[in-house]
Amino acid sequence: MKQRTLAKKLTATGVGLHSGVRVLLTLNPAEAGRGISFRRTDLSGKQGEVIPLTPYLINDTRLSSTVVTEDGVRVGTIEHIMSALAAYGVDNALIELNAPEIPIMDGSSLPFIYLLQDAGIVEQDKEKRFLRILKTVEVKDGDKWVRFTPYDGFKVRLTIDFDHPVFNRGGTTFEIDFAGQNYVEEIARARTFGFMQEVEMMRSHGLGLGGNLSNAVVIADNDVLNPDGLRYPDEFVRHKILDAIGDLYIVGHPIIGSFEGFKSGHAINNALLRKVLADDTNYEWAEFPDNQDLPAAFSGVDTLAA
Repeated sequence: MKQRTLAKKLTATGVGLHSGVRVLLTLNPAEAGRGISFRRTDLSGKQGEVIPLTPYLINDTRLSSTVVTEDGVRVGTIEHIMSALAAYGVDNALIELNAPEIPIMDGSSLPFIYLLQDAGIVEQDKEKRFLRILKTVEVKDGDKWVRFTPYDGFKVRLTIDFDHPVFNRGGTTFEIDFAGQNYVEEIARARTFGFMQEVEMMRSHGLGLGGNLSNAVVIADNDVLNPDGLRYPDEFVRHKILDAIGDLYIVGHPIIGSFEGFKSGHAINNALLRKVLADDTNYEWAEFPDNQDLPAAFSGVDTLAA
């Protein structure tokens, strides 16, 4: 299977969920082997240089996955666009933005899926590399935990646990196996969510400044405030899976393995990636020159989105 990039350049505008700043976002094709990278077009000199993405640059995980470089350059809330890139198997792209945060769009990854569909995906002249999990790797933080286990495909199972009645109405556990289920139908529409009583606390810390009912599910005392309600009965746990797929794709390669978690979040997801990479007996790199040898989860035209 060959690496992939965008067929053409595309631009979009939106607002940062936490910064509240208007953002011009540009998605650019990139050469084979370059990976996913970011560039802040509003900065100059060394701060305005291209930032190749790695798990070791996720240095702020307060409510999102945020790149923070040694020079203090920030690229925030990258998990939704990374989730969409994972779904379409995009290996190489340069993402430019003129603000410190990726726009939130509608709070899901669906607008980014549409952008990728508009841009088109093309194959390149190098083989795609997969990260194959070879043994169980787990990270715990109090009662939270996440783990990888070996699996010939890609499967995600998450459970959420919030002390609020709205979460129990549609289910708190969801599993998706991409060998037989579809990212766009099952995951992409699930939006980020938050509690109304936390809004003032978040804003006092400079977070959530761009949030509203058009880009997040807002939870009040007994129900959601959004007039149209939920997109899925269990939209909350599905969004956590959307986030996790984006967080895991920060490693820059599709993962062959099973991911499972309880009360997972950006920090613990990133810690798991770092723990895997810290020991080369945890994983191996795999290529599939013959597409017939691919695990079924990756055999569709658009991998997870097929």
